[in-house]
Amino acid sequence: MALYQKTIENFETLLKCDIIDLNKLKTLAFNGCPAENGIRSLTWKILLNYLLLDRTKWETHLAKQRELYRGYIRDTIIKPGLTPTSHSDIVDHPLSSAPESSWTAYFKENEVLLQIDKDVRRLCPDLCFFQRKTDYPCAEIMKQETGFESLRKRIASTSLKVESQTQSRLTGRLEFLSNKTLSQKKNNSSNFTSDDGEYEILADGCEAHWEVVERILFVFSKLNSGQSYVQGMNEIIGPIYYTFATDPNIEWREYAEADTFYCFTNLMIHIRENFMKVYDNSEFGIRVRMQKYTMLLKQTAKDIYDLFEEQHLKPEFYAFRWLTLLLSQEFNLPDVLRIWDSLFADQEQNFQFLFYICCAMVILQRDQLLNETQAHNIKLLQSYPPDTDVHKILEKAVELKRMHVN
Repeated sequence: MALYQKTIENFETLLKCDIIDLNKLKTLAFNGCPAENGIRSLTWKILLNYLLLDRTKWETHLAKQRELYRGYIRDTIIKPGLTPTSHSDIVDHPLSSAPESSWTAYFKENEVLLQIDKDVRRLCPDLCFFQRKTDYPCAEIMKQETGFESLRKRIASTSLKVESQTQSRLTGRLEFLSNKTLSQKKNNSSNFTSDDGEYEILADGCEAHWEVVERILFVFSKLNSGQSYVQGMNEIIGPIYYTFATDPNIEWREYAEADTFYCFTNLMIHIRENFMKVYDNSEFGIRVRMQKYTMLLKQTAKDIYDLFEEQHLKPEFYAFRWLTLLLSQEFNLPDVLRIWDSLFADQEQNFQFLFYICCAMVILQRDQLLNETQAHNIKLLQSYPPDTDVHKILEKAVELKRMHVN
């Protein structure tokens, strides 16, 4: 307990400096960020290049970025067709098939919105947090007279029929689905049921946390048309938003939506290749990353590597999801947050430390893997034992990295 309290004091001392020492912060964060006093929330904002190292400039920087995000909401979620274009005498209307019609884009965006909506509703199904009402609904959306509409109403009032894309672009069988049993059905696009009962239907003027996440992802998809939204991004943004939205400091918690948008956007710069097929074979593409992981496994656990070769147990069967989603689906949320402390503190070469964590996960299951069939081993790796101590995994990963580097 004394050591933990000392860690908190070290973080707080460092974070109160006018100029924050990034190297010292990374060293502290790599060994785990305390959740107390908003330390993890603040540290992640710095490690994800959102907050400046010059603390004296935070107030001005944050005010500018948050106002900019409010502008993004105004520019991306306003219903097209309400404002006539000044350069055309033709009235834009929903039945228009013209490529330049704002309604054409609007209906195309609905396809993306439906996928986002489907994904964010099932975020962290073992927690009720994302179904709860946020204390900070979006003011711009809530103002009826502004002409904006909530995404909830947009979905409810629009007939969206899009075939769900569940097959992986690599193997035709992989899915970005949670390991945990999830039995949830949408009802009237405003609530859904689970084994634990029916979630509360929120009244007009209220928003659930999942709706905030939905809006962030929709704004991101519209501002990044070349990349847009890909299933699985919801699993990346979820832990970030949760960390910021549960910050004990009300001044930070109030702006969790805008701050999450920027940190998520900055994180996607590092891992966007995982979600874009065009980059599959690039230096940081998912195929090459799986190859690097496999080579590291060969160097650190030759016996397991040889068994996997013999059993034709390819990394596509399990490591695709591990690497793409930064292990967010393999552990309970508190453990994911602890793993991400180390990943965010060690971002060099696009999360190389993640390879060591994945190898450590496999090595810690050595006894089972070496004595079982291919079918059993695939099941074990696809549903990694959730009760595994992540601290032991991280300790083993550090050991492997030290041995490999030396």
